Amino acid sequence: MLCRETDSHNEKDVMAKPKIVICMGSSCFARGNEKTVEACENFLAERGLKDEVDVDLGASLCTGNCAEGPIVLVDGKVYKHVDPLVMRDILEATFPQKG
Repeated sequence: MLCRETDSHNEKDVMAKPKIVICMGSSCFARGNEKTVEACENFLAERGLKDEVDVDLGASLCTGNCAEGPIVLVDGKVYKHVDPLVMRDILEATFPQKG
């Protein structure tokens, strides 16, 4: 995602970090989101992306979809019923291997 940052002296393009929010509220945690966190961290480490992605573990996150958890948001898109395998698929689609 490209955003434009402008000030009175010059303009420059700045690449915004992709943002992953993994709900750690009681419902999502009870459904296994701690394993999803681990899968996410492992994927980002394998791909050398840990410093390129903003990962937020938010207990205050509530999309009103607790019954459909675990919930994960990637750049604002809500994913429901996320387990470690689904998380890997989401990350593969979001960060395709270059090469």
